[in-house]
Amino acid sequence: MSARRTKFYLDKQNGKWMGVCSGIADYTGIDVVWVRVGAVLVTLMGAFPWTLIAYVAAAYFADAKPQGLYSDRDDEKFWQGVRTNPARSTRDVRSKFRDIDRRLADIEVYYTSRNTRLADEIDSLR
Repeated sequence: MSARRTKFYLDKQNGKWMGVCSGIADYTGIDVVWVRVGAVLVTLMGAFPWTLIAYVAAAYFADAKPQGLYSDRDDEKFWQGVRTNPARSTRDVRSKFRDIDRRLADIEVYYTSRNTRLADEIDSLR
């Protein structure tokens, strides 16, 4: 896939106007309702022209989200985690691989050990 999963994209399928707020929600993993409420509150609190300028600039410069960027919901959650904290995501992946490696080593020790019961079970399956 040529699309980068760590890049900000406009989410026009779930967007109301230009897809900027839904793109921010997709990028950060925050619910889109809270992103929209936050954008409205920041605009009403006195940043009116700047939030509108930033919104239009984001809509102009950002690319539309490619179809099929994520294979499923778990894939989407994983990439949102990578974008928010790459070090934590890397640590989680390393931890999972360490656990798998430990379990495989235990299986290897069990299989290669002098275990007569296991040898009898394997011989009975032949």
